[in-house]
Amino acid sequence: MRIVGRKGEQALLKKVLGSNRAEFLVVYGRRRVGKTYLIKEFFRETFSFYVTGVQSRRAKDEISVFHRALLRYGSKESSLPADWFEAFDRLAGLIETKVISADPKYGKLILFFDELPWLDSGNGNFKAGLDYFWNSFLSTRDDVLLIVCGSATSWILTNLLYSTGGFYKRVTCRMNIRPFTLQETEELVNDVNGNSLSRKDLVDAYMVFGGIPHYLNMIDPEFSLAQNIDNLFFKNGGQLEKEYEELFASLFKKYDAHMKIVTALSAKKKGLTRTELLAETKMSSGATFTKILSELETCGFIRKYADFKTKKNDSIYQLTDPFILFSFNFLRERRFSLWEHFIDQPGYNAWSGYAFEMVCINHIPQIKHALGIDGIDSLDYSFSDNRPGGAQIDLLIDRRDSVINLCEIKYGSDEYVIDEKYEEVLQNKIQVFKEVTKTKKAIVLTLISMNGLRMNRHSGVIRKVLTMNDLF
Repeated sequence: MRIVGRKGEQALLKKVLGSNRAEFLVVYGRRRVGKTYLIKEFFRETFSFYVTGVQSRRAKDEISVFHRALLRYGSKESSLPADWFEAFDRLAGLIETKVISADPKYGKLILFFDELPWLDSGNGNFKAGLDYFWNSFLSTRDDVLLIVCGSATSWILTNLLYSTGGFYKRVTCRMNIRPFTLQETEELVNDVNGNSLSRKDLVDAYMVFGGIPHYLNMIDPEFSLAQNIDNLFFKNGGQLEKEYEELFASLFKKYDAHMKIVTALSAKKKGLTRTELLAETKMSSGATFTKILSELETCGFIRKYADFKTKKNDSIYQLTDPFILFSFNFLRERRFSLWEHFIDQPGYNAWSGYAFEMVCINHIPQIKHALGIDGIDSLDYSFSDNRPGGAQIDLLIDRRDSVINLCEIKYGSDEYVIDEKYEEVLQNKIQVFKEVTKTKKAIVLTLISMNGLRMNRHSGVIRKVLTMNDLF
């Protein structure tokens, strides 16, 4: 199978392969995002040594898994290693005696430890053993590429990337695998998997599944998108019925606090400040709270952004992951039995408008490209003024060239129509924004809708129009 997208990631893998030093690459990202698939397909599974951890609470089980891998790659030691130091010593022995060989093209020993956090189970000395193995043996060679991978983001961040202990400054390279874009989604769903979804269906699919390859691979070409959603989520035994619950458990060791924050944000579409989040969750402020927010942001579940008028003060945290938004809206409390029956109901219309807004938020680089401003430095904000007669703006692109794109985001099947009343609303938004912010920059009112804008005597207020196609 071919690799869809991941151009930057593949370039990075080629770079570390061609390096003239030992490389320690950490690959991380949320569950089901395609981390292992990328590494295996890129190297076509021709590793010098490969092992994957298993979910177990006993160190002995993980050492046994590692021992079996050693045997597959030529070890003659039949007894189980007494601890992780001995296990890594045996791997060093295989390397020194050239029982395992380097990649013939690049001359690198490619060692891949998948699901690394699971290897650190029980009360074993895995981290100390791995640290010693790298520092005393691997790091002294110029022909080694050690790749470690895992979904348990909390473990990866705490023990590898932000560690001040044994792994401090040991990691030479990191790769955060993010969800697919709409363009990559189209390539996977239609070109690779043989579906024939329209671009509207693809946007709708993104609003449900996000850009998670594993979920997108479940879309069956024999059924409509609505039928696929029913089969996967709402029928008894659907493959994704409980996925959102398992997702947090797989990423974070103690995930109750993460769920509290996500639950609080799910009820506030525009997000909450740190102070407001602390009040909603009744959690304590401090390093732990900061760490949890950072982990959720690293996984792409939330974003941290600023309101234009208060951008130097308390940042706002917003739940932006489409799959989590869908799950919190429809899976925690089953309000209907069939998705097909729910479409076009008031609840659907409310969700779809917000979900499409989040799709746009996740595609700001594509929006800037469509506007022809991807080469101009800019910052992205929102704006809200809750006073009577105030205004709320979905997205602001504040440009270095003294222009601000004030973006209205609208979901719908047809061209968007602006009537006299809504023209007044839009004019008021511009006026309120100028009054509150005192900005002297030019304002370009920009519409992002599924199918563009219907021209009439009220549509002239819009200066730029983007459609769903521009998000691809």
